[in-house]
Amino acid sequence: MRPFPLCFIFFLFLGFSLMVMGEGEGEGEGCNPSDQNTLLNFKKSFPNSDQILLSWDPSISECCNWGGVKCNETTNRVIGLESLTFLRILRLRKNPYLVGKIPPAIEKLVNLVTLELSWNNLSDRVPDFLSNLKNLWFLDLSFNKLSGTVPASLSSLPQILEIDLSRNQLSGQIPDSFGHFSGKAPSLVLSHNKLSGQIPTSLGNMDFSRVLISRNEISGSALMFFNASKTTEIIDISRNNFAFDFSQAGFMNETLVTLDMSHNKIWGTIPSTITDAILLQNLNVSYNRLCGKIPSDWHMKYRSQPFDNSSYLHNRCLCGSPLPPCKPLI
Repeated sequence: MRPFPLCFIFFLFLGFSLMVMGEGEGEGEGCNPSDQNTLLNFKKSFPNSDQILLSWDPSISECCNWGGVKCNETTNRVIGLESLTFLRILRLRKNPYLVGKIPPAIEKLVNLVTLELSWNNLSDRVPDFLSNLKNLWFLDLSFNKLSGTVPASLSSLPQILEIDLSRNQLSGQIPDSFGHFSGKAPSLVLSHNKLSGQIPTSLGNMDFSRVLISRNEISGSALMFFNASKTTEIIDISRNNFAFDFSQAGFMNETLVTLDMSHNKIWGTIPSTITDAILLQNLNVSYNRLCGKIPSDWHMKYRSQPFDNSSYLHNRCLCGSPLPPCKPLI
């Protein structure tokens, strides 16, 4: 089934202020021709269009009388569609006039595998009812104005592969339940929020493919993400209040591509085993409290040059190339 064009999906959400099409227009007579053509194209986007939405036939009646179609009583513009439970992909991106709460009607879209409502002006809380979308693979609510806490219930999504709630105004702790996803651990993207408190140790139970929780106020030890037995590709815990001994960290030698833990309160030395992370391409441990000699003899597969001094600046007493040489012990 082909993805659904954006203009069709707008009809669903009567809860959004953008939704009411035709308000302020003059009184209409019969179904608007443009709306009718849009609906017919929507029907044709399905490979079995001759077997579904059988009442959608202009030779029988105008579109305001078609099954599941709701029209404005004054303008006769189409303002809503009902019974869209067959939808699998819903993407509404970069619509600054898309405001208000995430509408409860979405809970009825039980076949969704992708829900992407990013780069809008949605507000209020991330609703708990999203956990009822049991077929969901990708949830992206990034770049909005959502507030409140992260729903613990999202961990009950059995097939979820990625949760992206970044660039919002979410507060409180990361739920302990995020260490107990029922299926495979998803990519976890919670950066640029107002999350705080200790990071749950339960997260160590999961093998997240990506962990992006930068620019929050999270504290505690993030060592649970540094384990040689995991397959994590990206760890970005920068600009938080993490404090732990980095010398105890392990590394994903065959998967780790990006590590950014800058702007924290992390102490200890940089383990020499980090040089065995052959896929590592981006490293930033600056603005911490690290000491000791920077490891050398990197075995990176896709990077020919070692990391420059910007990767290590503003630590307590790191030394060695590319920083100044270590002082000899007296």
